[in-house]
Amino acid sequence: MKTLKIATRNSPLALWQAEHVKQQLIELHPDLNVELVSMTTEGDRFLDAPLIAVGGKGLFIKELEQALLNGEADIAVHSMKDVTIDLPDELAMPVILKREDVRDVFISNNYKQIEDLPDGAVLGTSSLRRQSQVKALRPEIELKDLRGNVGTRLRKLDGGEYDAIMLAAAGIIRLGLKERITQLIPESVLLPAIGQGAIGIECRAGDSKVQELIAPLNDQETSLCVETERAFSRRLFGGCQLPIAGQASIKGNQINLVGLVAKIDGSEVIKSELSGDIEKRDEIGTTLAESLLERGADEILKELLH
Repeated sequence: MKTLKIATRNSPLALWQAEHVKQQLIELHPDLNVELVSMTTEGDRFLDAPLIAVGGKGLFIKELEQALLNGEADIAVHSMKDVTIDLPDELAMPVILKREDVRDVFISNNYKQIEDLPDGAVLGTSSLRRQSQVKALRPEIELKDLRGNVGTRLRKLDGGEYDAIMLAAAGIIRLGLKERITQLIPESVLLPAIGQGAIGIECRAGDSKVQELIAPLNDQETSLCVETERAFSRRLFGGCQLPIAGQASIKGNQINLVGLVAKIDGSEVIKSELSGDIEKRDEIGTTLAESLLERGADEILKELLH
């Protein structure tokens, strides 16, 4: 194979991720020519409304997947937290790269941490997961929707539209903007999104030549953790932008999963964790989800989905 084409969104962070994959592939296969095929997705075009109102996170990957199906690209590079739980039958996600910092960050020009925000302060985030947990922690804060790429969000903060904003640490670090982080929020305070901090490589399911080329980029531990988180999300009607959070970690041959479902207004947060053998990771994800559903997550999610 002489040329490999990578489908990517044309946002700065997505391009960084695609370029990161490109450089690793060139190091592995010096004779391979790697090209980026950048495109604007529906998720990038509909910036005036909350994601849940325009179709959820799948809007960020639909065009990239179509490029794979059409043969316009050989692989697509995604942030795993943007990837829908069920992939098209013709596509596969055989590679997940080593995870960056999984936490969320608090960024403000005037306040050091989320606890310092005064009552009535305006906090920007587009995530229902973040909104629900912040409301439980600080019900007096005003939450305001925040869309756009990382640079756009930071400009809105600097322009005075918000007192603070929240983003994923991974994107800020990858774009070389670490100095903008005011607080790295502990997972015990704000549980991250499913797949947060991980980059996935999608390709055609039957394309063994491409799968062989990209296979060395897979990080086994990250892959196992993200699989477990996605099993949890799948049982919770995952795929839409819902107030669901989950994080898996590995110690020896044991995998631990912490999961959460919350009401958007923060009035109810249902959280639990479960550990077990790595070989039973799918079962661990499903079982933890079912325990939350039995405790009331079922009603919270049904109300949102309808």
